[in-house]
Amino acid sequence: MHRPSRRALAIVLIVLLATLVAACGASSGAAVKKVDAAKAVGMLANRVVIDVRTPSEYAAGHVAGAQNIDVEAGDFATRIESLDKTASYLVYCHSGRRSAIAADEMAKAGFTDIVDGGALADLVAAGAPTQ
Repeated sequence: MHRPSRRALAIVLIVLLATLVAACGASSGAAVKKVDAAKAVGMLANRVVIDVRTPSEYAAGHVAGAQNIDVEAGDFATRIESLDKTASYLVYCHSGRRSAIAADEMAKAGFTDIVDGGALADLVAAGAPTQ
């Protein structure tokens, strides 16, 4: 019985891993755009703005008109299911970590136009109105 060489097995493994990485990246990448704060501020008027921080963070100050849907709350998936998946969204948080998670989760849920606006402080510095 002929056994494949280690080199042949390594090549097959590399091809499989490359295929897996490409497939995972394609699942939500097209729906999510990461933009700098200045560009995000220019997009606020044309998008549904979602603050994905905790309710207490939101209460301390947020982008004017933003709705609060805490990405780390147990009901995040349920709450986004009630949103229009064809609408245009901009998500932000405190540092950009949670907004990236929320944008990815929204893309996986079938949303097609999501902008990751990153950190609230950067949006404010770029001129975003707050309340």
